[in-house]
Amino acid sequence: MAQTNNSSTLTLEKKRSLSPESTEEVRVLGIAEYEQAAQCLAEAFAVDEVARYFIDMEDMATYSEEYKWKLHCDILRYVTAAHCYKGIVTTIGPDYDAVALWYVIPVPFTFPSQLLLRFRDSMRIRGIDERYRMPPGKNMDDLWTILRSGMWRLWYKLSSEGKTRFYNEFLPLLHHTKHDIMGPRDDDSYYLVYLGSKPSARGKGYAKKLIEHMTARADLENRATYLESSAHSNMTYYEKYDFEQKIDIQLVRGPKPIKLHIMVREPQPVAESSNGRLGRV
Repeated sequence: MAQTNNSSTLTLEKKRSLSPESTEEVRVLGIAEYEQAAQCLAEAFAVDEVARYFIDMEDMATYSEEYKWKLHCDILRYVTAAHCYKGIVTTIGPDYDAVALWYVIPVPFTFPSQLLLRFRDSMRIRGIDERYRMPPGKNMDDLWTILRSGMWRLWYKLSSEGKTRFYNEFLPLLHHTKHDIMGPRDDDSYYLVYLGSKPSARGKGYAKKLIEHMTARADLENRATYLESSAHSNMTYYEKYDFEQKIDIQLVRGPKPIKLHIMVREPQPVAESSNGRLGRV
């Protein structure tokens, strides 16, 4: 039996005792942790109607649930990776228990590769309009993000109906709705793309911390925050954080329409307290 060094054990125990506190704070993730973040969202949205909209279709009726689950996970892996590269991914909890994906104003990036030009042209040939594949405010340079994140693989993994729903209905609807609602602020606002908690981590206040972490920043920058909620029951929750419903939109290619509730939070006044800290008025 190996001997144990008492001083080393004490140091290790101290480190362990600090870890629960540190995991209760919001932190920003890099690409090295995208898979753990995506797994959290996959569990959070396992039965979400919008998430299943690209999977539960007649032309996938013969596919196993295992295959469908893997496709569901792959979609969220690619989306999460894309936000690690060109957005902000935040998490909280000891095991990536809650995750938020945020889209913010893009940082200019130039990658004049012939590979990207060829990929852009191949997507055009397949009938996928560039403006529908790219988030608002981005240009063709973001093909590099599509390549790095794996988003391009969806074209080959989705079924025929899945591609139609994703590229021709879902993305255009979200793009045009956000542009119509936000107007000239479309490229000058925060966009909460995904917010989810693992079923085992709900009720711990993690989602609250993730929202407030970014809305505090939005307030300081005097920017609005935009989101689409796929669950009507969540609207009351978002209203607690000053989000207001604007309109409802619908996905209509399935057996029944699926609603998305559009909500916007206007920036709240911020004042400096006597101790020099900034806070809401």
